[in-house]
Amino acid sequence: MSAHVPNVRPEPDKVLVDIVDYVTRYQIKSALAYDTARNCLIDTLGCGLEALSYPACTKLMGPIVPGTMVPNGAKVPGTQFQLDPVQAAFNIGAMIRWLDFNDTWLAAEWGHPSDNLGGILATADWLSRSNVASGRKPLTMKDVLTGMIKAHEIQGCIALENSFNKVGLDHVVLVKVASTAVVAQMLGLTYDEIINAVSLAWVDGQSLRTYRHAPNTGSRKSWAAGDATSRAVRLALIARTGEMGYPSVLSAKGWGFYDVLFKSQPFKFQRPYGSYVMENVLFKISFPAEFHSQTAVEAAMTLHGQLAAAGKTAADVGKVSIRTHEACIRIIDKKGPLANPADRDHCIQYMVAVPLLFGRLTAEDYEDKVAADPRIDALRDKIVCVEDPQFTADYHDPEKRSIANALTVELNDGTVLPEVVVEYPIGHKRRRDDGIPLLVEKFKTNLARRFPARQQQAILAVSLDRARLEAMPVNEYVDLYVI
Repeated sequence: MSAHVPNVRPEPDKVLVDIVDYVTRYQIKSALAYDTARNCLIDTLGCGLEALSYPACTKLMGPIVPGTMVPNGAKVPGTQFQLDPVQAAFNIGAMIRWLDFNDTWLAAEWGHPSDNLGGILATADWLSRSNVASGRKPLTMKDVLTGMIKAHEIQGCIALENSFNKVGLDHVVLVKVASTAVVAQMLGLTYDEIINAVSLAWVDGQSLRTYRHAPNTGSRKSWAAGDATSRAVRLALIARTGEMGYPSVLSAKGWGFYDVLFKSQPFKFQRPYGSYVMENVLFKISFPAEFHSQTAVEAAMTLHGQLAAAGKTAADVGKVSIRTHEACIRIIDKKGPLANPADRDHCIQYMVAVPLLFGRLTAEDYEDKVAADPRIDALRDKIVCVEDPQFTADYHDPEKRSIANALTVELNDGTVLPEVVVEYPIGHKRRRDDGIPLLVEKFKTNLARRFPARQQQAILAVSLDRARLEAMPVNEYVDLYVI
C-alpha cells in the first residue's frame, strides 16, 4: 500500500526564489565587476576565434539545416552565420569552450562561467536586431556585461559548496541554470515565468561527466557547455509561452533533484548572490590547459629554462614529482594511452612533459602530430603526483583559493634540482596587474587569426574602452566580428 502524498501545489523552492530575486532585483554597483566582465568578454570571444582554426570545432558550426538564414537572427562572431538564438547560443558556446582556454571557477564544483556568454550574447543580439527592425531600442553591451556578472554569480555561488562531480554530474548543469535565469530576464519574462524557466532547467536531464574522465574522455567536453547554454535559451522561450513550471523540482520527495540525483542532500550556500564570482574569476592567460594544471605548467616552463641553462635536456630527467592538491589528482592525474586532444588536455603528466621538452604549451601541442613524439610518453612515465594537504586546504580557503603545484626534478645522475613552487596562476585575482596586459595581448593575437588589421583596430578601440563599450548597441558590437 503506497503512502499518501498530498497533492497540494507547493511554494517554489527557496533556491529558485533566491536566483530569481537576484536576476530581477539586484543592482550591480561594483566597478571592479564591470571592468572584470569587460576583460572576460574579450577573452571569451578571443578563445572562440582561436577555436575556429580547428576543423573539429567548425564542423559543428552553422544552422541545423544547412543554408538556413534567420532574418534578424543572432550572428556568430568570426563567421557569416546568422541563426536563431538557440542554435546561435550553441555555436558561440561551443567555440568558447573548444580549446579549454576561457575563464575558470574552482570550488567544490569546477566550471567555466563565461560558458554562459553563448546564451547571453545570442539572445541579446537577436533581441537587439528584432527591436531595431521594429523601431525599438536595442540592448546595449552593458546589458550583456550585467548578464555575464549575474550568470557568473549564480553558477559560481552554487558551485562553492556543492559538488556535482562527486555524484557523477557534469558542471554544465550550472551553465544551464544560470543561463536560463539571465536569458529569461533579458526576454522580459514575469517573475513567475522566470521561476518556471529555472525549474525547467533543474528538471531537465543532466549530463554525465563520463566524457571528461578515463576511459571515455572525448570531445563532447568541448561542446557540452554550448549544448547547456543553448538549452537554456530554449527553456526560457518555452516558459515565455506561459508553460508551467515545477516549484518543488529540487525538494520533492522521491522525485526531486535532491533525491534522484544529489544523494538526498539539499544545496548548501556560503554567501548570498552579489558580484563576488566575477570579481574573483580565474583567467586562463598563458596556457590552454585544464586549470588545476596551470601552475604546474608555469613551473615546468621555469624548469625547462633551468635545464637549458645547465646544459641539460628532458632526456637527462630521471623523475619528476608534482606536489599538488586533491582536485588535481582526482581530475587530471592520468596514466596510460591518451586517445585524443581532449584526453591530453586533461592529463597533468602530458601538460608538464610538453613544456619540459619544448618550452611551450599551445593548443597545437594536443594534436596527434605533436603527441606522436615518443619523448612525451617517455617523460610522462617519469612523472608522479602526490597530494599536499596544505595545498588542498588553501585551494578551498575562500581568502586564498590558490591552485598550487610544486615540481621537483631529479636527474639521471642523482642531482635534484630545487623545487619550483607556484601557488597562484597568472590569471588569478592576486596577479591581475601582471595578468591583464597579457590577457589583452592574447585577445590581440586571437583577433589577428581571423580579421584584417583595420577590423582588428575597430574591435580593439571599442573593447578596451569600457564606457564606449557599455553604451554600444549589442548588434553593432557583434557586427564588428562579422567576416
